[in-house]
Amino acid sequence: MFGLSLQPLLLVLLVLGLFLSTIESLRFELQSGHTKCIAEDIKSNSLTVGKYNVVNPHEGQPLPDNHRVTVRVTSSFGNNYHYGDRVASGQFAFTAVEAGDYMTCFWASDHNLQTTLTIDFDWKTGVAAKDWSSVAKKGQIDVMELELKKMYETVSSIHDEMFYLREREEEMQDLNRTTESRMFWFGLLSLVVCLSVASLQLWHLKNFFEKKKLI
Repeated sequence: MFGLSLQPLLLVLLVLGLFLSTIESLRFELQSGHTKCIAEDIKSNSLTVGKYNVVNPHEGQPLPDNHRVTVRVTSSFGNNYHYGDRVASGQFAFTAVEAGDYMTCFWASDHNLQTTLTIDFDWKTGVAAKDWSSVAKKGQIDVMELELKKMYETVSSIHDEMFYLREREEEMQDLNRTTESRMFWFGLLSLVVCLSVASLQLWHLKNFFEKKKLI
């Protein structure tokens, strides 16, 4: 009975974990001489791993020399977390120190004849970035213990995500209050300027009519 009641809870937590963790696996094309960047919003202290490789257009043959890319991973503050110069494949893994958008940029060298490269890119963050197979092998634990460990990591991720969203909400509220205050003073200043200009115009017209002896 306990095992049956545990399954729905496990399913809910795993689904929530999928929403809170990012798994971005994609294939895209990149023309030589061009750059393509992919951004991911990552909160601080989150694990992120990435793996990429250039697809060989001629299977079974060596990869052409012009099918190489330069890859750089940077944070929103401009700090470099990974760099690969003219590589056919590579991978990166780090724990985000700064919260914000992280950018992975791919650049292909320009050639006389334009070449189109196909790139496979797999980017995971949060709970999804952890290698659970190695955890199970290292700890010699059974399937249920592994699932419970995943549940614990998912709950911890939910807890951290809630605090992260609360901090972002407070930041947005502070920004809104600051913007409203600035707009109020800007509107008040605009009103004062308009009234001052109108008063000067009336004063100028009055002097003009008095000089012309119209009033």
